[in-house]
Amino acid sequence: MPRAKFVVGEQVEVRCDHIRDGQRVHDWLAGRVVQVDQRMAAVRFETDVFASNGGVIPDRVLWCAHGSPNIRRPQ
Repeated sequence: MPRAKFVVGEQVEVRCDHIRDGQRVHDWLAGRVVQVDQRMAAVRFETDVFASNGGVIPDRVLWCAHGSPNIRRPQ
């Protein structure tokens, strides 16, 4: 049975590059879904996050596919 898609306002965790304790890490980070479409969910974070090319994402929003292993509901 497929999992339900994420909805706006939902708390989620995304595996991404971010700063923790002054160090850049690739780990789970809590955020909130701010926009969705049929395939993707946009998640906003309270801390800086980084794109795959290493640049800081200015608006702190990452897009993830609904079925991606890099987005989950909080454990």
